[in-house]
Amino acid sequence: MTAPTRVLVCDDQMLVRTGLVTIIDAQPDLEVAGECGDGRTAVDLAEKLRPDVVVMDIRMPVLDGIGATRLLAGAGARNPVKILVVTTFNLDEYVYEALRAGACGFLLKDAPPDRLLHGIRTVAAGAALLDPDVTRQLVGRYAARIRPAEATAHESPLTPRELEVLRHIADGLSNSEIAATLLISQETVKTFVSRILAKLGLRDRVQAVIYAYRNGLAT
Repeated sequence: MTAPTRVLVCDDQMLVRTGLVTIIDAQPDLEVAGECGDGRTAVDLAEKLRPDVVVMDIRMPVLDGIGATRLLAGAGARNPVKILVVTTFNLDEYVYEALRAGACGFLLKDAPPDRLLHGIRTVAAGAALLDPDVTRQLVGRYAARIRPAEATAHESPLTPRELEVLRHIADGLSNSEIAATLLISQETVKTFVSRILAKLGLRDRVQAVIYAYRNGLAT
C-alpha cells in the first residue's frame, strides 16, 4: 500500500487553515503532517517534518510566504521542499515572486476543492502547476512586455500539433481543457506537453507560456 502524501498547511487565518486541513485530511491518499500560521514556523516545521508538499499562504506574520518559500525551495535550499502557494491575492508581483522563489505551483483560495487537491497531487508528483485563471490574467496584462516588439517568426522545432497544444497552454488551459478542445485524451496531452518542454529545453508550463509569447507563437 502506497504511503499517503504528507502535507504541511501554512496560513495565518485559522478558519481558512482549518478548512484546508479538513479538505486534505478527508482524502485517503493525503494526510496533514502539520499546520502553522506564520512563515518562520513554516520553515522550522518543514525542516523538521519533511512533508511531501507545503501549502503556503503569501501574506503571513513574522516571515511572509515568499520569504519562507525562498528558504525552503530557493537556490540555496539544502533539501528543497515542494511548495504550492495558495492565496487570496491575485496580484502579478506575488505570482512571479513566488515562482521565482522556488514555488512549484500557484492557486487562488477561491479555487474549488478538487482543484486544490489536484494541485497538491500534481506538485507532489514533481510537476509544476499554475492556476489557469491566473495564467490568463498574467498573459492579458503582460503580453506586451513579454513579447519583444521586434519579435519575428522563426523556425520552430515543434510539429503543427505541438504548436497547437503550446498555444492552448499559453491561453491558460489545463490538460483536461486542452483534451476536451482537441478531442484527445489527457494522456495524449501530457505526452505532447512533455515533448514540447523537452524540445524547447523548458522546465515547466510556466516557462512554456513565456516562450510562446516571447516568440510570437501566441497572441
